[in-house]
Amino acid sequence: MKKNKIVIIGGGSAGLACANALRQKGIQDILLIEKEDELGGILNQCIHNGFGLHLYKQELTGPMYAQRNIDLFMQLEIPYILNATVLNITEDKIITISEPEGCYQIQAEVIVLAMGARERTRGNIQIPGDRCVGVWTAGVAQKYLNIEGYLVGKRIFILGSGDIGLIMARRLTLARAKVVGVAEIMPYSNGLTRNIVQCLHDYDIPLYLSTTITKITGHNRVESITLCQVDDQRRPMLETAREVEVDTVLLSVGLIPDNVLSEKASVEIDHRTKGPLVDSQLMTNIPGVFACGNVLHIHDLVDHVSMEGMLVADSVVSYLNDQHFVQRIPVEAKGELNYVLPQYFDTNSESLLIKYRVTRPKSKAFLKISSNGKTLVKLPKVDLHPSEMQTFQLPKVFLDKINYNLVVELCDE
Repeated sequence: MKKNKIVIIGGGSAGLACANALRQKGIQDILLIEKEDELGGILNQCIHNGFGLHLYKQELTGPMYAQRNIDLFMQLEIPYILNATVLNITEDKIITISEPEGCYQIQAEVIVLAMGARERTRGNIQIPGDRCVGVWTAGVAQKYLNIEGYLVGKRIFILGSGDIGLIMARRLTLARAKVVGVAEIMPYSNGLTRNIVQCLHDYDIPLYLSTTITKITGHNRVESITLCQVDDQRRPMLETAREVEVDTVLLSVGLIPDNVLSEKASVEIDHRTKGPLVDSQLMTNIPGVFACGNVLHIHDLVDHVSMEGMLVADSVVSYLNDQHFVQRIPVEAKGELNYVLPQYFDTNSESLLIKYRVTRPKSKAFLKISSNGKTLVKLPKVDLHPSEMQTFQLPKVFLDKINYNLVVELCDE
């Protein structure tokens, strides 16, 4: 059986950033595994700009951002495998890999999970109607158009206001397709504000809030959809139903962290983030198994994905040097918080970077951090949106006062 000190699963932004940072810290025995035929991950098909503003202070396209990481990766001469599918990971960190030449196993000392996320499909959200050609997830349609050069339809409706769907609304319009509209079941958009403005408002594409598709109709191909407004419980109000003629439906209804392999390795999954439960060094409940990027939780910006990969590199070095403290105190999300990350923190941490999302838009609120019923920090927050991840750095002076649990809460007063 082959042996490697560090195996990184996934050659996207998180995996590349982690590998590059590890090599720059002097770690030599690294292997990166990628299932596709090229490195870079999803960014290879994201030809629009807007990447790199935080990390590089430049506005780059997706392929340009990815190429910067790849160029450094090649310069550092880090070993990697393409067209390789990881079939299984065991608790004792034995990885089963399938390549065109055959299957084999690797024994790793450290595993970094960086598999990214997958799109929700029609089956996941159970849209009734006919099973016909013309129903796509936004990411697949993006690959067909930007990589393969195929236009997936001429008269298109988009369900869901996630960032990929908004960007595809603009991209399809530029490709001379007619985007009839975008429907969002929530009373607010789930995309970044800049994408709402740049992709919909600038191209006069209507956004229908509190609206969903209740039926897809078509014989061989999609012919029409039925739109309905929804009530406060997100139940369709059938009296508002109307039919819209389209030949294509794009689904932009969210991403799910791809944790099939994580679960095989007995990694505990958070029901809120759908990613692994981790401590402040992003290590899972399995010692030596770390997670970063969209496999951990869904990010807004790729810059943050890369930064998370770099943070894992620091944590891996600490772990290899026996500097990872295993005394973990739970972090709990309360109030109108969708989730908080990390779910645990180490008592010897110098500081704690808390990431969180709200459940609904809030014009103003207070972020309260407490332990054992005692408030440690209470900060005013304004203009909070579910589509935008928030962060807060908790200094060590407060961490020293925590001995049982840490509660992060969003409250009105």
